[in-house]
Formats: sequence, C-alpha cells, structure tokens
Amino acid sequence: MPRANRYILPQQLYHITHRCHDRSYLLRFSKDRNVYREWLREGSRRYGVPILGYCLTSTHIHLIAYSKKEGAISRLNQLVEGSTAQQYNKRKERKGAYWEDRFHCTLIDTGRYLWNCLIYIDLNMVRAGVVNHPDQWEWSSYRELMGKRKRYRILDLALLMDKCHVNSINELREKYQLILGSYLDRDVMIREPQWTESLAVGGELFIDSVKELLGARRTALLEEEIPSDDGSSIWSIREKKANYGS
Repeated sequence: MPRANRYILPQQLYHITHRCHDRSYLLRFSKDRNVYREWLREGSRRYGVPILGYCLTSTHIHLIAYSKKEGAISRLNQLVEGSTAQQYNKRKERKGAYWEDRFHCTLIDTGRYLWNCLIYIDLNMVRAGVVNHPDQWEWSSYRELMGKRKRYRILDLALLMDKCHVNSINELREKYQLILGSYLDRDVMIREPQWTESLAVGGELFIDSVKELLGARRTALLEEEIPSDDGSSIWSIREKKANYGS
C-alpha cells in the first residue's frame, strides 16, 4: 500500500504528488481518471479531508488537501489509490504494482503560496502541451472552481477562500483568473520543482515554524530562497535527496 514521506502534520495544507508505477500511463483512459476522482470524492467525505485542488494526468496525480487529523491523508490515499488500482487490475486482468512505493507531501503556506501552487497543478497539462488552457482538461479542479462542474463536486470552496485570504467566491475566481492569465502570457512555461520536491514552501516565517515542528529532523534539511516575479522571495526546505521527480 502507498506510503507517504514521514513529515505529515495535522492542521496543515499539503500538495500531494504520486506517480504510477515505473511512470507508466495507467491513467491514460478517461474511465480510469473518473474512477480515481469518484473515489477521491468518497474518501474526502469518509475521512474528513478537505480537497482544495487536484489534477489527474495519464501518469501521476496532484492534490491539494488539508490535514485536519493525524493519519487522515494516509487513509484517504490508501482508499483512493487502492480502490483505483483494484478496479484497473481487475478490468485489465493485470497483476503487480500500480503506484510507486511512496507518495510525496509538500507543506504549503496560505495566501499567495497556495494561489501559486493551485495554479501550478492546474497548468500541468498546459505545460505538457496537451491543452492550451486548464478549461480544456476535464480532470483538474479548474472547472469546479469556476462553477462549471455542478454535480459530484469535490472542492471545499469555503476553506479554499479562507486559506487564499479572500471574502467571496467571486473574488476568488477573479483573482485566480488574473494570476492564471499572467502565467499563460509567458513565452515559456517552466516546471517549478519546489512544489513537488520540497517538504515545505512558503514565507520565511512559515518555513521557520515548520522547522520547529519537525524538531530534530531539521539536521537533514536544506533551505532555499527562490526569487519570484514580483521581487519577493519564496522559501522552501527539502530533504537532501528529493522524494519526487528526481
């Protein structure tokens, strides 16, 4: 069963990433992405894990989830990924691993850091050259956030508004579109590894607080200051060996 990296803490936002075994295209069919998404909706309800964003690709998944209770994210992923794998293997008469051994969690700060992480995962298939706009990829949070997905919704929009520091759904959508547009206007859309290889991403005070929470484990961490387009900095910490995408 998939295991997380060992830095999952309660009352925190996480960007969760997990690849299919051997980077295989086990989610290339829409029916399998639909199965995953339906189990995600059920798992979120069953274990009380709010989902704030997601993107399902042919080879891997991205989630933004809030950890209310210790162990809830692990139980969510065990249900969702285990059930998806069982249904796929039964349909294909297949045996063997479906997922890589360990999924990765990155702690995400609130406010602009959450905005940028959400944009990053919704642009996944744009960076891959599959679509020109997130609206063209059905298996991401974009359409639901914009109010276009009316049934079987997954996102906790109230919590998303709170963590993005906005007061209404209209403000959330307007600001999201503004930030998204600034990314789509770029000549080159590059991968930003801090969102998938770090243990935590956010402001300097947030990173300091995470290091305190991790306690003695801090000796195994590397800290990095990353310049952003607006002249400010994004801070991250990571293990000396990355868990994802290496």
